[in-house]
Amino acid sequence: MKMSSRRFLLLLVIVFIPFSSVWAQDAGGLSSSVDAVTQIAAKAVPGIPAMTVTTNASGGQDYTVTIQILAVMTVLTLLPSFLMMMTAFTRVIVVLAILRQAIGLQSTPSNQIILGLAIFLTIFIMLPVFEQANTQALQPYMNEQITSLEAIDAASKPFHEFMLSQTRETDLDLFMRISNTTGIQTPEETPFFVLAPAFLTSELKTAFQMGFVLFIPFLVIDLVVASVLMAMGMMMLSPIIISLPFKIMLFVLVDGWVMIVGTLAASYGY
Repeated sequence: MKMSSRRFLLLLVIVFIPFSSVWAQDAGGLSSSVDAVTQIAAKAVPGIPAMTVTTNASGGQDYTVTIQILAVMTVLTLLPSFLMMMTAFTRVIVVLAILRQAIGLQSTPSNQIILGLAIFLTIFIMLPVFEQANTQALQPYMNEQITSLEAIDAASKPFHEFMLSQTRETDLDLFMRISNTTGIQTPEETPFFVLAPAFLTSELKTAFQMGFVLFIPFLVIDLVVASVLMAMGMMMLSPIIISLPFKIMLFVLVDGWVMIVGTLAASYGY
């Protein structure tokens, strides 16, 4: 029995030795193949060198496509802030919200409708500015006539002029003092970090002034209805329930939506 076990083990060793040498050769070949593929992949991957800055013939700097795509994606994330702070959107949305509150309708028109109306009205008001930015910046950049930095500078000028024309001098002076900005000879030299908050403050002030004017006729109707109900002894009845149909009827008879939209557009020079 012992001799048979020894013979069996000896037979396994004799059989395993040739296969072990073949496996070693295959493992060595596999490792060398992996190293070759790794070297080829390292040479093929562009990596960081794609993010470079070069100097063009005019002495300016050109950024590679990688950096330009990164900048565009960053701008897209900040686009809602630019829409609210650099266009007519703030004034329009505040006036429409105050109008709904003055009529007494809490959810009609819905927030989606008011937001959509504000966006389209903002596009209508800002269309000359958008066209000017497209003509001076976007089209020359797409035709490779100017660099990306020159396009950004050219596109910012129409917005700077629009914001400056709608900003009060008192608001602009306030933020100039707060930021300790000096050395500005003309209003056109006002930097964006001072002009943006001043413009937004002026827009809010104008929007609340227009909202106050809108509130007056609806407030008069509420007072009249409340006085009539008190004289009739119906003090338990809410005046809002009675005055709401009259306010809606007044708004419809005077063609209120046309007046509001026309007033908002006229406030920007249309």
